Amino acid sequence: MAARKTTDDRPQATVQTQQYAAGTGWEVGQAAPSDAFRALDDQAAPYGPVVHTHPGGHARLIVAKGATVTESAARELAAESAED
Repeated sequence: MAARKTTDDRPQATVQTQQYAAGTGWEVGQAAPSDAFRALDDQAAPYGPVVHTHPGGHARLIVAKGATVTESAARELAAESAED
């Protein structure tokens, strides 16, 4: 069986798979589909995107995989999507 060759030279879209996808399984009362973290600066203020893997340095775990999404976690996740 011959290998299939593509002649499409267009650049492919880059998707950051570890970034939080708003509205997908993150509603209050649902089980979180993955961990959600946010980095903290030197004064413990949150910054940057919500990510599924620990961003390194100081970070806050918003919700752990399989845990029930609470109202406060949902607010923080919603605040992230509003910042985009």
